Amino acid sequence: MRILLLADIHANWPALQAIQEPFDVCLVMGDIVDYGLEPAPCIEWVRQRATYVVRGNHDHGVAQQVRINGKNGFKYLTGVTRILTQERISQADRRYLGSLPISKRVTIDNTKFLLVHATPRDPLDEYAIADVDFWSRRLEGVDAQVICTGHTHLPCVLEVGERLIINPGSVGQPRDGDPRASYAIIENQRVELKRIEYPVEETVRTVWESNLPEPAKALLAEVFRTGALAKPDSGRHRPELGATPANDLLRTAEEAAAV
Repeated sequence: MRILLLADIHANWPALQAIQEPFDVCLVMGDIVDYGLEPAPCIEWVRQRATYVVRGNHDHGVAQQVRINGKNGFKYLTGVTRILTQERISQADRRYLGSLPISKRVTIDNTKFLLVHATPRDPLDEYAIADVDFWSRRLEGVDAQVICTGHTHLPCVLEVGERLIINPGSVGQPRDGDPRASYAIIENQRVELKRIEYPVEETVRTVWESNLPEPAKALLAEVFRTGALAKPDSGRHRPELGATPANDLLRTAEEAAAV
């Protein structure tokens, strides 16, 4: 049995298309939409090919038509890209996102899996560090051997007693300094975290051709190209991204991680 784990696709269609792994089962841990600007084909791919899917906080926000008015970092990007997300999906897409469960228990090859976007305690929003003590408290009463999660955009495999936490990282918007699409494969009881190159400039071009505000275009280009947002005091400057300095709108990923 070959299991493909995906999370945090974030409407980055070129990144999702680049993942050509064969699989028997595909698990998707939420956040199909926002940030990237091609939500419809990403939703369709998940609907057609994923075996089990859970809802992420961005999926929930789009389904419920929640407006975000952040002024910095990822909250700012959520707010401005969500407007375009709503314009670029159908009512059927919106209903699909709203129909996704916030957690899912499945048994695959006699192994019990729990799928959540964030944590069992707070499936949509809690930011989960890769720490044994942190996870031990959140696994109390959880009847599963493997917990699959996302939300942080940081890939990890963590053993907590006899249980395993797997975060495949982000397909569409990595935040660990590596811009390649991130995912995981489980095969023969072995977990492999994998990265793959994708045509980032296709994603960036979609951003620049949109009617997003210029500062948002600069920020998105930054994170897609580098796998991170620069800290405000980093001194990083990319004059080709537009006249408004991207760093004026930045916070660190840790400060904005809940969005």
